[in-house]
Amino acid sequence: MQKISPCLWFDNNAEDAVQFYVSIFKNAKVGNVTRYGKEGYEIHKKKEGTVMTIDFEIEGQKFLALNGGPVFKFNEAISFQIYCDTQEEIDYYWEKLTEGGDKNAQVCGWLKDKFGVSWQVVPHVLIKMLQDKDSNKTERVMKAMLQMHKLDINALTKAYQGE
Repeated sequence: MQKISPCLWFDNNAEDAVQFYVSIFKNAKVGNVTRYGKEGYEIHKKKEGTVMTIDFEIEGQKFLALNGGPVFKFNEAISFQIYCDTQEEIDYYWEKLTEGGDKNAQVCGWLKDKFGVSWQVVPHVLIKMLQDKDSNKTERVMKAMLQMHKLDINALTKAYQGE
């Protein structure tokens, strides 16, 4: 069992969110489902039999989705990073995760999906570029990245090379 696992708090649409995420990632699956009972109704206000939690896994990372009510909302203080090898991969995840999401929350490879969860779609090569010891290269890459919504490997590479 994984020692640490993120719990994602949804109002009442955890099932929809889990189905959305497992449909996007090729290596994903839904696990166990727990349901609210009569006990605690005065606190949770959920009808008996309503989904309480759903375990799911994406690319080996386990998650728990909770239908906890409208008390808490997601924000950008927590995001999930998807590391990509190709522009096609970046384009795929960007297109799927931005569908119905917040267009105003798209900056520097960050996006917010239709459930309010923040994601970063990042090419592996960007990390290598930003770790280069040549500060001129890293500054050019940073300047190019800060002007992008969805990250563009070709444009980042050109900036890195000084083109």
